[in-house]
Amino acid sequence: MTRPLTLQQTEIRFEKLLKEYDTLCTKANIAKPHINGIFKRYVHPIITAAHIPLHWRYDLNPNTNPLGLERIGVNAAFNAGAIKWDNKYVLVVRVEGSDRKSYFAFAESPNGIDNFKFWDKPLVLPQNEIPDVNTYDMRLVTHEDGFIYGIFCTERKDPDSPSGDTSSAVANAGIIRSKDLKQWERLPDLVSSSKQQRNVTLHPEFVNGKYAVYTRPQDGFIETGSGGGIGLGYISDMRNPVVEGEIIINPKKYHTVYELKNGQGPSPIKTKDGWLHLAHAVRNTAAGLRYVLYMFVTDLNDITKVIHQPGGYLMAPSNDEIIGDVGNVLFANGWIVDEDGKVFIYYASSDTRMHVATSTIDILLDYCKNTPEDRLSSTASVENILNLIESNRGFY
Repeated sequence: MTRPLTLQQTEIRFEKLLKEYDTLCTKANIAKPHINGIFKRYVHPIITAAHIPLHWRYDLNPNTNPLGLERIGVNAAFNAGAIKWDNKYVLVVRVEGSDRKSYFAFAESPNGIDNFKFWDKPLVLPQNEIPDVNTYDMRLVTHEDGFIYGIFCTERKDPDSPSGDTSSAVANAGIIRSKDLKQWERLPDLVSSSKQQRNVTLHPEFVNGKYAVYTRPQDGFIETGSGGGIGLGYISDMRNPVVEGEIIINPKKYHTVYELKNGQGPSPIKTKDGWLHLAHAVRNTAAGLRYVLYMFVTDLNDITKVIHQPGGYLMAPSNDEIIGDVGNVLFANGWIVDEDGKVFIYYASSDTRMHVATSTIDILLDYCKNTPEDRLSSTASVENILNLIESNRGFY
């Protein structure tokens, strides 16, 4: 039989937990060796389940928690949207509890690479007439209409599922907006012709007087079916978000890193040479699905037109990133660009933890413009290599 701790022993335990938590959250992060010159990874994850505040997980009163036990467990912290706000790097993190429910929580850092601190409370998400069952993967974007929009996946049980089926779900895009990241207005959920909508985000500027949204239409919760890529549609009024004119601008393709499905990550970044996009790509393997990150650029004046798309992936899971709750996955739905052109890419590994990688606008544009495209065959890939070898004659 376990003997209760004394009041003093419980207080000592909580003091130790608080000290360890502070040490974790203030640990300095350093860049790993710069391998390919395109981006820098960092040694430590920036947010994990252990970074979730202790007062969200523990009853810190020794009188009501004499054994010093955790009351509300956290499974993972990942897939964060991102925004620069009041000169801080702010993430809206998907926190998944031990009960499998995900919720949103804001964390901020003074430098974007370490010392992330959560705000005092998680976000209380306003509800529509039909409440959300599960919510996750919010994209944050400051639109030229003056609002900050948060577009996220809202999941509910499929009402058409057969009796006894307790796993089938319907996913759609939920929408909130704010002007201060504190007070949020809930708008109606997205209305589109697709049965399921996930990975939806908003273009930061009006297009011909309308809102433009990047979509990923799917026939089923997991299977894309006739969906088949990153879509783009238009909305006249965000208070009645009906998608019109939806087309696929970046389709999935056979025997590529995005042969099974692909989806827009965060909203694109405007540059002098076009709109810079970060997306996720999925293919099937003998070990299951593999998620990687890739990039493309669309025309400044015609956002339906892809003008540059380097072949293959930008980033794939490496070393410890491969292992986690859902292994072999990288996913990104948030990035921040500084005034000097430095880019912070916030990505999650294996549905478990958050990381950061840094680059610059100039480097990412160079990568997109000068990396050969995927020409969709082994022979063509070898031709790309031969062309590079020929251009390098005299330099090796």
